[in-house]
Amino acid sequence: MTSAFVDGNDIPRSRLRVGDVLRVGSLGLRTRRLRTGLSTLGVAIGIAAMVGVLGLSASSREDLQSKIRALGTNLLQVQAGQGLGRGSGTLPTTSVGMIGRIGPVTAVSSIATVDVNVRRTDAVSDGITGGISVFAVDKGLLTTLRATMLQGRWFDDATSSYPAVVLGTTAAAKLGITNIGDGVRVYLGNHWFSVIGIMSPNTVATGLDRAAVVGVKAAQTYLTSADIPPETIYLRTLDGSMNEVRTVLAATVNPQTPDEVQVSRPSDALAAENAANNTFTSLLLGLGAVALLVGGIGIANVMVIAVIERRTEIGLRRALGATRAHIRRQFLTEAILLAGAGGVVGVALGAGVTAVYSSIKHWAVVIPPIALLGGFVAAVVIGGFAGLYPAARASRLAPTDALRGS
Repeated sequence: MTSAFVDGNDIPRSRLRVGDVLRVGSLGLRTRRLRTGLSTLGVAIGIAAMVGVLGLSASSREDLQSKIRALGTNLLQVQAGQGLGRGSGTLPTTSVGMIGRIGPVTAVSSIATVDVNVRRTDAVSDGITGGISVFAVDKGLLTTLRATMLQGRWFDDATSSYPAVVLGTTAAAKLGITNIGDGVRVYLGNHWFSVIGIMSPNTVATGLDRAAVVGVKAAQTYLTSADIPPETIYLRTLDGSMNEVRTVLAATVNPQTPDEVQVSRPSDALAAENAANNTFTSLLLGLGAVALLVGGIGIANVMVIAVIERRTEIGLRRALGATRAHIRRQFLTEAILLAGAGGVVGVALGAGVTAVYSSIKHWAVVIPPIALLGGFVAAVVIGGFAGLYPAARASRLAPTDALRGS
């Protein structure tokens, strides 16, 4: 405190500088460490929940957006459905060729299931398949899906006609294949197929991850003698032509019963997932806000108890010249420091949880700056409101009453 002269008389006027406010405001926190720690923890949990929710939501959204960018919005998927005609539920064998004649279509490929088993060796029982499917695909499928290879190579004109197979990541793991070198082979149906590659995980055709993939010609030669109608067709269109192509696609694929053709855009499913995540984020933010409110109430409770316990201190400081404003600032500062400490801990904890969980899920770690700054500011504001009543109560204590009550 400092003194000043009033009206030329040696009457000191009490002043409380910023440093003094911080020193006396932190005194109660330093002398009651257990209570301070528990109160800080209450605020920290609420802030950590809010920062973690915002961070995980942003990281998940960025992952979905990157998948959508990788897929593109010009990818369409065609499958057979059950319409009014109640047809066979399969696409005509001419579907791929007909779609390829649509002007704005830049790439088209198909997938069809082949009813054979996959085994590591011919000594394994025919009934032990490990849940691995077999698909016959066009050699252009990798380009159409914008997929990549983890190891090896994709089909070309030669390998799509000969007993060669590409495995999905899950299928390769189930078969115990981690390296395709040294002439690795698997047993499909009653024939040996050489493993020429392992695909990276696929966002669109997730079934490929659990499948062994062969060329259509190879499937017809070695696995089945019948025609293999396409089950799912993927196609790319020119930018801006997706709606135009989508309008004529069903009639082009199956002119007789176009209502039996289902056309969808894979990126729409990711967009819907993104919207669902946003709704879930709002719910979790609400729960975090409730936790923060509970933490604020805890601070208010601690400060009220502190005022009761420190009546002697308040009375003594008032007797030595501290004004009501000084006492009010002391206890308000104490509440704000308490909440601010909780805010710092909560922001650090929420950011840490986001980083760890995002790394586990292989997401890019994205924490919005507003979450970090907003978390700390929210804690300080909550502490300010929580300290208003205890500070006002402390400032109203008269020196004589406070000392007599002690």
